[in-house]
Amino acid sequence: MFAKVFRVKSNTAIKGSDRRKLRSDVAATFPTLSAEQLSEVVSNKEELNVIKLYTHKGEAVTVYANSRNPVLFEMEKTLYPTVYTLWAHPDLLPVFTTWPPVLHKLVGGADLMLPGVVVPSSGLPQIDRGTLCAITLVGNRAPVAIGISTMSTMEMLAAGMKGKGFTVLHAYMDQLWSFGDKTCPPTIVSLEGEPGTEHADEEEQDDKRDEGKMSENSLPVDLSLPTDIGNVSLNKTTESAEVGENEDPSENAAAETIEEGNLDVLQKLEDSRSPQEQMDALLHQCFFHALKCKVKKSELPLLTSTFLRNYMFSCCPKGQQIDIKKSSYKKFSKFLQSMQQQKILQVKELSKGVESIVDVDWRHGSIRSFVVPEFAASESPAQDSKGADGEQMYHPPEIIPLYGISSKMAPMFQEAGYKKGSTLSSSEVRSAIVNYVKTNELVDETNKNFVKVNPILCDCLLNKSEQDEISKLKWDDLLSRCLDQLQPFHQVTFAGQEPVVRKGNIDPVDITIAQRSSNKKVTIIKNLELYGLDPQAIANILQQKVQASATVTTLPGTKDRAQVQIQGNQINHLAKLLLEDYQIHRKYIQGLEKAPKIGRKK
Repeated sequence: MFAKVFRVKSNTAIKGSDRRKLRSDVAATFPTLSAEQLSEVVSNKEELNVIKLYTHKGEAVTVYANSRNPVLFEMEKTLYPTVYTLWAHPDLLPVFTTWPPVLHKLVGGADLMLPGVVVPSSGLPQIDRGTLCAITLVGNRAPVAIGISTMSTMEMLAAGMKGKGFTVLHAYMDQLWSFGDKTCPPTIVSLEGEPGTEHADEEEQDDKRDEGKMSENSLPVDLSLPTDIGNVSLNKTTESAEVGENEDPSENAAAETIEEGNLDVLQKLEDSRSPQEQMDALLHQCFFHALKCKVKKSELPLLTSTFLRNYMFSCCPKGQQIDIKKSSYKKFSKFLQSMQQQKILQVKELSKGVESIVDVDWRHGSIRSFVVPEFAASESPAQDSKGADGEQMYHPPEIIPLYGISSKMAPMFQEAGYKKGSTLSSSEVRSAIVNYVKTNELVDETNKNFVKVNPILCDCLLNKSEQDEISKLKWDDLLSRCLDQLQPFHQVTFAGQEPVVRKGNIDPVDITIAQRSSNKKVTIIKNLELYGLDPQAIANILQQKVQASATVTTLPGTKDRAQVQIQGNQINHLAKLLLEDYQIHRKYIQGLEKAPKIGRKK
């Protein structure tokens, strides 16, 4: 996640109330922390900053950092510790151990495969799928990475310790680590029964017996590593700490060479999966990719056949193809039944013989822990070319309404630290208003559903005719009046790109029907560019679907905007293309009601 350089959006000191909330959230997320340890992680006195940033994939992350190092980061309302925090509290998370050569791959952004996990004599920790875990190196309990398990312990053992074990979120020597003081991991002696301790004496005897020679097929344990772990991956690849600025993590991981052939051994183990296991892995990858990035709640219920054809197929990596019959499930319905048993989604037969996905638990650990593959993040977020199967690889933008503070409304938001011209989301506006009311003690004592109107609220929210008549406002009325008085803005975010904020509300895709000579009708489509759609590509697709001529012309009054014109009333075809294939929400399309009614055939 932090293999490449990220972009910092803001860096501000934490407020007292936010510090208390963070403290309670940390206590709830990590219940094993004592009160003293909790004070070390979130100190009451030490300076603490809130840093909002965007990763190179466009993911929004909030980092909490003290005067020296980042201590926590938050993504999708879930808190994660950094390696700096884990070095002070190594028992905070379940621990899995890997070999030192694997660290090179983790730094480059690779995930941890199960063949690289060392199984101790005491057995693996018992975890469930989606559990946050720490990753250490043999011989040292100081974590070098954190990741989310893709399987439970039982599933790992049942799979023969093959396949992907952990989705790595953060590692020693990545860009988040570089944001701190860049200290090396401390030496924390392994406990009895942990990997490294049971092999030490054996290795000494083997060294004496073999006169210092190692078997080519063994994975050596270098006992000098715990005392000098900082040089593990710096001896030959000093520049790996800056991985990601000019290299792709997957290319970087594949290109690195690790001494004594250990990487080759691990790579052979990783590739030893049967074709059926590989197809199962591809099926799971495309399934979680489609749920996390493409399917929206507003589109449910969704036909299972449509989900497979329009969503999962488009998530396949280049050069690969889903073949259900080659998987262990054999049928897509059995695969969905397995996902339903894990309570990831719910499938019902809404009509006889036709199954639909009626509900998805987007908070499920398997969906939240899934990291979108590199190939998907590097795709164009707007309009990709058509694949061989004709499916469109388009990702609709995320559109968030924002509100700008005018000079009239500025006095209400000054106490929250906002100025004229600042843009806020609806939740930030609500939070600022609530804080303002509570700070100025404006909640009515007799009825807490009302807020007393002070001079500032009177000037900002009431008309002249209301100022002498209204002395109290309901909370809902207060918030709605405030939103009405603020200036409209909107933020558009395409996958893999930085958010763009524009003034006003976003114009919808405008569809109109015009009359031409000889009583002929044409369909005109405007504003496609605002949603990352290429007008020429849309014209070509419609022309092929309806077998009618389509042209693209410059939109009158503009220089860089175009409109598509196609013969006949083609709104029905256009609606299917925009709503189903491109997954643009209906509220952003204007003119669908002009579609011709389809009569029954006699």
